Amino acid sequence: MHKYENISAPVIKRLPRYYRFLGELLDNGVTRISSRELSDRMGLTASQIRQDLNCFGGFGQQGYGYTVEGLYHEIGHILGLDHSYPAILIGAGNLGKAVAVHMSFEKRGFRLIGIFDNDPEKTGFEIRGITVFSMDQIEQFLSNHQVDVAILCVPKTAAPEIVDHLYELGIRNYWNFSHYDLAVHYQDIIVENVHLNDSLMVLCYKITDANEPPEQNGKRQLSD
Repeated sequence: MHKYENISAPVIKRLPRYYRFLGELLDNGVTRISSRELSDRMGLTASQIRQDLNCFGGFGQQGYGYTVEGLYHEIGHILGLDHSYPAILIGAGNLGKAVAVHMSFEKRGFRLIGIFDNDPEKTGFEIRGITVFSMDQIEQFLSNHQVDVAILCVPKTAAPEIVDHLYELGIRNYWNFSHYDLAVHYQDIIVENVHLNDSLMVLCYKITDANEPPEQNGKRQLSD
């Protein structure tokens, strides 16, 4: 049984945003904040913030608001950031290298312990102080190290074979940049998909929508 039952996906997706804003408040020396003040900063309603936080218990006091440091640490705990889940990264190309170098894994509940690639020209080099191993060595690596998470920075065409192998080796948690829909093929995994192209297209839509004439905005005829 999960500790928090029936929490909606939108609420969960807002938690990292709360965590980020509270961290900024701490950096600025703010010690206490009301839901109204927090709503002004985040662009949410005060009611929405109270509803979200009430899903996990009562953190504020009426007439006092929230203790910024306390709420920051509570949300970090809810997110599991006090863990250190060992992770491996598959794919040491441009995307994989950027993820390895620029993500603050240790502050986000993870610990990157291995990087793998099929390209002989990439193996043997170090990224973030971690040697890139060949995919042929992954089975031996997993026999010597506990690994909870695989980060997939590989092309969609390469993903099925790689995931089949990782799944057989017991990995059930994935941070997936590959555009391969793991959840369709494996029902018992936990996966967070990252679609950078989708995000870029949403931005394109918002810009296009904002710049269209009013008579066309929101009313487009679709041809057969």
